[in-house]
Amino acid sequence: MRFPLDLDYEEWRTLCMEEWHEPPFRADQICGWLYERRTLSFEEMTNLSKELRRKASETFGPAVPKIEKVEVSKRDGTQKILWSLRDGESVESVLLEQDGRKTACISTQVGCPLACSFCATGQSGFVRNLSCGEIVGQFLAMEKDQGSLIDNLVFMGMGEALLNMEAFLKAVRNLKHPKMRSLGARRMTVSTAGVVPGILALAESNLGIKLAVSVHAPDDDLRDRLMPVNRRYPLSELFSAIRFYQEKTGDRVSIEYLLIDGLNDTQAQAERLASRLRGLKSFVNLIPWNTTCETFRKPSPQKVEKFRQVLLSKGIEAEVRRERGEDIDAACGQLRQRRRAR
Repeated sequence: MRFPLDLDYEEWRTLCMEEWHEPPFRADQICGWLYERRTLSFEEMTNLSKELRRKASETFGPAVPKIEKVEVSKRDGTQKILWSLRDGESVESVLLEQDGRKTACISTQVGCPLACSFCATGQSGFVRNLSCGEIVGQFLAMEKDQGSLIDNLVFMGMGEALLNMEAFLKAVRNLKHPKMRSLGARRMTVSTAGVVPGILALAESNLGIKLAVSVHAPDDDLRDRLMPVNRRYPLSELFSAIRFYQEKTGDRVSIEYLLIDGLNDTQAQAERLASRLRGLKSFVNLIPWNTTCETFRKPSPQKVEKFRQVLLSKGIEAEVRRERGEDIDAACGQLRQRRRAR
């Protein structure tokens, strides 16, 4: 079974002309319905002939994942969405709104193979990659459900996008394409746990989207414990790749740093992190631990601020990320875990 959001624009043109024997402008019409109007049923595409609508309906399966559950934070309105996929698996997305702008955080894999010790998704194991259409479908279905456009998109949900490179890059190109969603590249950010070949490939891709790298420790011994991916791509290789990315793109890189009480939040560790970042155009997002288990603890606000001040004193831009959706466990993976436990 084929799925419409898995196709790029040129594939739509080829399908219309070579299989359906339709003029190429039909591809424009179909992409307009799918990506601009978020009309996901071919029967509703009224400027297509009945015969073409019949062919399309027989060719393709459901366009998007189905919403299984939505949780809304009473504190800040953050929404956490559990999607049911066509094979019965599930993934999560998060929708945040701040200062009148909406940001969608979407998933690229069912589970995650990297097994970071602090991550609910990583602890649940890896099932499979999402297709391009399953990635894009989360975003379009969220817009359809909201009844409005979403301003920004971050690939920071379940999974490691740079380990699903083909589908991830295709999803970005489809969302960017002027005949499809036409979402600006600078409105998209991908987060990685430090998959070096993916960072290098992204640097060469010319896509123009932003990069965020989860570091979480300034030395290899600790990062090996927190993030097993570091054993394959240690910090020296990771920062070499980040520098290459910056040389190719000229972009500032966001550094994500999860602060865990008594583990990676000392002033000495802040100084080592600043040393790693010396000479890079970077911005550090400090993220106080948001409890998903009892293994780790959240540092005090005073310790968080001391850590930030060390970075600032070394000329490193840094801010503490505002906690959002904490009352609904908005970190991806937790809602899916509860579903699997039922």
